[in-house]
Amino acid sequence: MQRRDWFKKLASGVIGLGLVLVPLGAGIVFLLDPLRRGSQKRGFKRVASKEGLPLGVPRNFTVSGTRTDAWETAAEVPIGAIYLIRQPEEIQAFQVTCPHAGCFVDYDPANQRFLCPCHESSFNLDGSIKDPRSPAPRGLDRLEVKVQGSDVLVRYQEFRKGIREQIAVS
Repeated sequence: MQRRDWFKKLASGVIGLGLVLVPLGAGIVFLLDPLRRGSQKRGFKRVASKEGLPLGVPRNFTVSGTRTDAWETAAEVPIGAIYLIRQPEEIQAFQVTCPHAGCFVDYDPANQRFLCPCHESSFNLDGSIKDPRSPAPRGLDRLEVKVQGSDVLVRYQEFRKGIREQIAVS
């Protein structure tokens, strides 16, 4: 094999490899793009007005935000729900889902507690577990709250279910 033939074969091999790898790489990036972007935008969301919250009584609110699923982005759609409780010194926010299996928790005003209808876990108004025999591994997931003027803003997050630690998944 002559030197010139060797360079021709090397050049054609590099060009052929490039013609295969570039589209393959672009396809992989295209398919994984939804995973890279995430499902929703982070940050604080306006949920309610401070004046609209009665003292000591939990109220359920829908949280709206931008959601990206697959290759579509939808602005200001429901992304979750929370309970807000106004206390004299602060406002508390809790996820509406039970940390055991993810069922929606109801507020029981007669007994002043949160109750999970799936496995009967019960929670105090501060989010802690009320009954020690509860199957829930931890209390209700608490969310960060910020008050700006009369607006109540919440950093909405979802957490892994069925484990003792509160680990955010979004």
